[in-house]
Amino acid sequence: MRLLYSIGISLYGLLLRMLAPFHAKARLMVEGRREWYFRMKQTVDPTQKHIWFHFASLGEFEQGRPVLECVKNNYGDHKIIVTFYSPSGYEIRKNTNLADYVFYLPYDNAANATLFLELVNPTFAVFTKYEYWYYYFEGLHRRGIPLFLIAAIFRPEQIFFQDYGAFFRKILSYVTYFFVQNEESVRLLKEYGIRNAGLAGDTRFDRVIDLPKHRKAVPLISDFVETSPTLVAGSTWPEDEKLLKELLGQFTGYKLILAPHEVDEAHVSSVMTLWPEALRFSKIHTYSKDTLRGAKVLVIDNIGLLSSLYGYGQIAYIGGGFGAGIHNTLEAATYGIPVLFGPNYKKFQEAKDLIELGGGFSFTGAEGLKKAFTSLQDPSRLNDAAASARQYVQQKAGATPIIMKYLKNAIGQR
Repeated sequence: MRLLYSIGISLYGLLLRMLAPFHAKARLMVEGRREWYFRMKQTVDPTQKHIWFHFASLGEFEQGRPVLECVKNNYGDHKIIVTFYSPSGYEIRKNTNLADYVFYLPYDNAANATLFLELVNPTFAVFTKYEYWYYYFEGLHRRGIPLFLIAAIFRPEQIFFQDYGAFFRKILSYVTYFFVQNEESVRLLKEYGIRNAGLAGDTRFDRVIDLPKHRKAVPLISDFVETSPTLVAGSTWPEDEKLLKELLGQFTGYKLILAPHEVDEAHVSSVMTLWPEALRFSKIHTYSKDTLRGAKVLVIDNIGLLSSLYGYGQIAYIGGGFGAGIHNTLEAATYGIPVLFGPNYKKFQEAKDLIELGGGFSFTGAEGLKKAFTSLQDPSRLNDAAASARQYVQQKAGATPIIMKYLKNAIGQR
């Protein structure tokens, strides 16, 4: 199985190189890893003490950020090395002041893992939620370097727990400790003989709980919203946008702030085709106040504002529910607004919790969306849903202190 794994990694790298001339994301992934060892060797001092954080993409970075901030504050004599797998994390956070070095993670093979770990030689490593790389995990384990998984979550259908999953369970065996999000994950790991796991919760709650206090106000967006009820739609995909077009055609009193997941020109242009009269945020300074106040739709054609935008809404729509899975519901819920999302939410504990508590609403199509949205036009129902969403976030915060207490006991405080 290890041979098949290695072949799969190699084929994936080859596929990316073939796609790179035609696909922007593939090109970034290939170029970002080109001559990686030479570039790291020129900047990373192997005589320094390091702590390694790895994140799959931007979402995992924001999820692990509270722990990253605390580690940086508590281990001041260490250099922080951050790696990303995806351009969506690296390109946006490559200049973060929370790390001394930021790189793409080299592809997982024996040679890359050996070179990387010899150069970095971290005191310990922290991975967030996903990403289980055999050669990196095995290399850390062989060198006696502690590896921690934070905000981890496990489900019975994952490959680790299948009859053919022995190789992937071996990867789990290299982890020093799992800080998991729910009791189900603890029980599932124990069923397979993995007892080095404890319930800490989801560090995203610690990240989002203070967003309302520190959000960036954008006066021109305030002019757009003015006194109108507003739906903020975050991380949307084309299927989401078609549903929103139909919905807002029936609820004409609402304004819409739409933040697509992909902000390349092709996607933004497709959004503008749906709403020809929409305003683009990149041009917001060119619009008069009367134009802003008279407009119905504002398209956010850049990245980095979404966590502040939810503060302008009464209801949030979270995209991705008709694809691989919904995006971040907590950034909206922390503002005390109910969240709407499509049917692919089962992998996300917080979405299931919000539905159970009455702060979240899932739907399978246009009629279901209309029904949920209509129910929230009742002020009492809206207020109850908003309160449930806010209280849920407040009650779930606190994973980071649990993790830090364990780290200080296991590693020591520098």
